[in-house]
Amino acid sequence: MTEVIGWILAAFAIYLLMMIAIGAMYSKKNSSTADYFLGGRKLGGFVAALSAQASDMSGWLLMGLPGAIMVTGLCGDGWVALGLLIGTILNWLIVASRLRKYTIKANNSLTLPMFFENRFRDKKKILMGISSIIIVIFFAVYCASALAAGGQLFESIFGIDYIWALTIGAFVILVYTFLGGFMAVCVTDFIQGSLMLIALLAVPILAVSFMNADGVSLMAGLEANGITQESTPGFLNMLAGNNAVSIISGLAWGLGYFGMPHILVRFMAVKDEKEMTKSKTVAITWVTLSLVFACVIGVVGRAFMNYDSMMEIGKEKVFIEMIKKVFIDEMNAPFVAGIFLCGVLAAIMSTADSQLLVSASSMSEDLYKGIFRKDADEKTVMAVSRVTIVVIAVIAYVIAWDPDSSIMDLVSNAWAGLGAAFGPLVLTSLFWKRTNLQGAIAGLVSGALTVILWDYIPMISAEAGLVTLGSATGLYSLAVGFPVSLLFIIIVSLATKAPSEDMIAEFEAVKDVE
Repeated sequence: MTEVIGWILAAFAIYLLMMIAIGAMYSKKNSSTADYFLGGRKLGGFVAALSAQASDMSGWLLMGLPGAIMVTGLCGDGWVALGLLIGTILNWLIVASRLRKYTIKANNSLTLPMFFENRFRDKKKILMGISSIIIVIFFAVYCASALAAGGQLFESIFGIDYIWALTIGAFVILVYTFLGGFMAVCVTDFIQGSLMLIALLAVPILAVSFMNADGVSLMAGLEANGITQESTPGFLNMLAGNNAVSIISGLAWGLGYFGMPHILVRFMAVKDEKEMTKSKTVAITWVTLSLVFACVIGVVGRAFMNYDSMMEIGKEKVFIEMIKKVFIDEMNAPFVAGIFLCGVLAAIMSTADSQLLVSASSMSEDLYKGIFRKDADEKTVMAVSRVTIVVIAVIAYVIAWDPDSSIMDLVSNAWAGLGAAFGPLVLTSLFWKRTNLQGAIAGLVSGALTVILWDYIPMISAEAGLVTLGSATGLYSLAVGFPVSLLFIIIVSLATKAPSEDMIAEFEAVKDVE
């Protein structure tokens, strides 16, 4: 066993040193905040695509989703996967090009809050302040999900205490994000996205081949672990056993894409339209394969692993345990197991680094320089951003301290908050010229508050006492917060003064170049 751990450690060491080396290399190329936060808008198509998708999916893709599918089958979180697939496709096809062009036209905006300020001529910087606060709050929770996933990964592989495992993962993410900025994050995300996809494709295929070699079919393996067509018809059938609320809640996850700053910033950074076209094809292909095979891992994991044992270990570790069984128990290839386990670490790191960088840009570029110190020089802004990275990481670390933290729940809460607050405003900013400053403020506040009230404030009486609206209805808060925010934007915009002529002219100019 010691030898096995040694080989896995060697794989992890090589991988982590490579990521840190990339961060160090790109730290020498950051001559301005535009370089540090947006890579000088020089992102190539392949890097942009895989970076956007890798930073999107996180440890949720390789741990949260397969674990949920293993327990409930496709009739549960299969709808979440479908919603995310639809949302990704629409985001790349509808939002990506328009957002890139508009942020350039709107005074070369480097961040989403800065775009809102420039788009709506917000001289009092109200939108920037509100946006930055929302980003910091919900990204702290989102980043905590990644750190929790990292803690569970190291705990499962090396048998070390969860807190030590959490600390190691947080430290590595901090180091190369701190050093390299946006381009380091994007290049490492490109590598990590490739590794994630290889792991997703290879492991379930190998697991099924080993089952077949032992004379056990997939259906026989499922039956041995409590799944039959009669007892659980919804395990392999998304339509069986579902109600409207669960389907709407699952599909509503797709709405979140329109409001994810760490994904939208990749659109803003793409070099040109030719590269953008390439990015769309690569990203849609990647996310289709990844989501399908993440669900496959959940199904195959139920057949390949002992279900009762997995529930004791933790359902969200099913992919980790499958890798160990395939490459260590079946193939006696611990170094290869280490490489594939790095795929899980890649999913975790690719999201956490992006969220830390976006949070840093909001605090330093938007709040510090944009509101409090307008005359701050580049060196000071970058120093503030790096302090912010550390502070947000510490907050996320505290949130993830509980070893029983659910990756799925943490991601769900953060995704809803960001999607409801920013999604409707991004869409109306880009496609409805009547949107004004008052409507934008109303949309941001109403979307964020709806999610907070729905998920966190008990107000409905139940047998166990007061519960939240989310618990009482079973409806995902994003399915409520998104339309509420959109409605507030429309009503308030129409009820207040129309946008200025120069705002309308800018909107038309962006539309005309398409």
